[in-house]
Amino acid sequence: MPRARRTGRQTTAPASAHALLQLMWLASPALPVGGFSYSEALEAAVESGHVTSEAQAGAWLRDQLQLSLARSDIAVVAKAFKAWARDDLAHVTGLNNWVTTTRETAELRQQTEQMGRSMVEWLKNRGEPVDARVAQLKALAPAPTWPIAFALAAQQTGAPLREALLSFAFGWAENMVQAALKAVPLGQSAGQRILASLVGEIPAVVDRAAVLPDSARQAFTPMLAILSAQHETQYSRLFRS
Repeated sequence: MPRARRTGRQTTAPASAHALLQLMWLASPALPVGGFSYSEALEAAVESGHVTSEAQAGAWLRDQLQLSLARSDIAVVAKAFKAWARDDLAHVTGLNNWVTTTRETAELRQQTEQMGRSMVEWLKNRGEPVDARVAQLKALAPAPTWPIAFALAAQQTGAPLREALLSFAFGWAENMVQAALKAVPLGQSAGQRILASLVGEIPAVVDRAAVLPDSARQAFTPMLAILSAQHETQYSRLFRS
């Protein structure tokens, strides 16, 4: 039997092999939710001259991880993961509303809603008995958002919360590095170095986000919002955000 692992004040059993493989699947760029088609304003940062090199791309993504994801989406996944586990639809709905209303541009809102809807379809068509909560996810108005949908998919794996959050963060990091390779552009070796630097920061970011109180959650990234708004009318672009 695998030994339990102590994380902070809680003791949790390690994820099973099946659960780990499921989380790897959820983090994969091959997951058919369209994450590869978004740059989250990185393409606009390249166009405006803020990101023109490997060093600047790495710094940009590390700042986004620390200042944006850690205080918003990862924290939301942590809360939603627990809410789905206890069938607390009211809390899930409140979190989904928060994500929807804190997206600062139309394209960022479209991204989270499109990926959320796509996750619903993936969950419905996995060839397994359909979880009744998938219908609740689909019914969220105006649409299920990506962090909420991911939280349900991760909760279904049976993996502990920390591993679920690591999967979410790594999936974001890999998609964003791939966007940097195309937009800057950069070579594969540069991308691997950036990914390594993000991986080095993700565990601590996840641990902070997991215990972030609701009062500290925020989505205030002015430069990202400005660049995203500019990207909506950018003449030539590869990505949808």
